[in-house]
Amino acid sequence: MEALLNWDTSLFLKLNALHNNWWDTAMLFFTRKESWLPLYIILMLLIIRNFRSKSWFILVFLLLGLVVSDQVCNLLKELVQRYRPGYDPAIKNLTHIVLRKGGEFGFPSSHAANSFFIMTFTGYLFRNRLSLSIFLIWALLVSYSRIYVGAHFPLDILGGWTVGLLAGWSFFRLMNWVEMKASGSRRQAKFKPLTAIDAGILGLVFFSVLLTLLVAVYLLHKYQFL
Repeated sequence: MEALLNWDTSLFLKLNALHNNWWDTAMLFFTRKESWLPLYIILMLLIIRNFRSKSWFILVFLLLGLVVSDQVCNLLKELVQRYRPGYDPAIKNLTHIVLRKGGEFGFPSSHAANSFFIMTFTGYLFRNRLSLSIFLIWALLVSYSRIYVGAHFPLDILGGWTVGLLAGWSFFRLMNWVEMKASGSRRQAKFKPLTAIDAGILGLVFFSVLLTLLVAVYLLHKYQFL
């Protein structure tokens, strides 16, 4: 365990050291949940468009699972009590922190867990490779940003991925089970796959948000607002 933690710390310091002012601003945008609000909105709209009368039922399990994923991480943080890099006495002076250190404990990462929960749940729900790829790229970007801004060690991210994957799978299965019980059927509920057009719309929104954030970073630095 000591060797694993030493490796984790070493990897964090190497990744966290790869920074400059431009990427500080970009990663600060990427790590903020508010930045991805258009992606969340289009996700809900696509669920409503694709599943019609079942959409409220799906959204309840999506939101409930997201809350559980987040709260499980908060519980584990208090149980494990592993310091975030900015609080770790051994490396806090070597850590590049963007904006703020966050709470005292960091294992597992709630950002990583929640993003991987959404990726997993929607992956089972939509059964579309393009939408799964989009949410995977987004989840990896959010996860890496947590290391970059100095909020988490790589193992914190890995722990978050594990929580998110398990929560996404569990809540999708739970939703199926409730659907079967409610309908009185012995067969697993079937959900309509996301169409290629809708997956394309999702991709367009994601990359538009990403491009907008990068353009905003460019303008902020070009005109020296930061």
